[in-house]
Amino acid sequence: MTTDHGDRSAVARERVRARYATAAGQVRAGLTPSCSETDPAGMCGDAYDPAQLADAGGAGAASLGCGNPLAVAELLEGETVLDLGSGAGLDVLLSARRVGPDGFAYGLDMTDEMLDLARRHATEAGATNVEFLRGHIEAIPLPDASVDVVISNCVINLSPDKPAVFAEIARVLRPGGRVGVSDLIGDDETDPAALAEAAASAGAITGVLTRPDYRSGLLAAGLTAVTIIPTVRVATHVHSAIVRASRPISLSGRRARRRAPFPD
Repeated sequence: MTTDHGDRSAVARERVRARYATAAGQVRAGLTPSCSETDPAGMCGDAYDPAQLADAGGAGAASLGCGNPLAVAELLEGETVLDLGSGAGLDVLLSARRVGPDGFAYGLDMTDEMLDLARRHATEAGATNVEFLRGHIEAIPLPDASVDVVISNCVINLSPDKPAVFAEIARVLRPGGRVGVSDLIGDDETDPAALAEAAASAGAITGVLTRPDYRSGLLAAGLTAVTIIPTVRVATHVHSAIVRASRPISLSGRRARRRAPFPD
């Protein structure tokens, strides 16, 4: 990594951190935070059942996603789940309920203010099978092959090094593990300058990948069974999307720990 690229990445990361620190402060003040710098309407998308949000209390009010990764991930009891960019903890707490007492849900976030909120929400919910970790999604602080499912809600697009994120996802997944995320993608064959401007208007300050580039990035990291389905247009040239992928089962023929990859 060149110094210039590293400096740009650090600036982008600090901009993201500051935005989410501000959002955490808004939640503490009883306000509804915005999902992007140019969107004053609050949560991007309307993907959760209102009962889910109400049941999640403060974590539901602080959601800043562009979809509902739990509707994609099809979690099972006993699984270990990792939420990248866990924010105030909504998807971690909902995941913890899905996987039950024999399962576990990790949340990873780089913003101290959001981590404080998430831990408070977990205490309020009485959740004991959760842990919130401080760190970056480009360097996940978990061992190799330690989780069954990786989820994320509109966070990967914020990374200044998306290939590193994909490589880390593949590293921490167990053989047969799977990815189920909501994220932002750009329209194919869009002029790069126009796509960058549109991405910024949707809050993706480091830019978005087009569907072919997103797919190529996941495949290059060693993931398979990649599907990317655009859902809602959030800006000119930018859609929210459902992304699925799997880590291949080892060549030894050993079965996946709990379930096979997503069906076609």
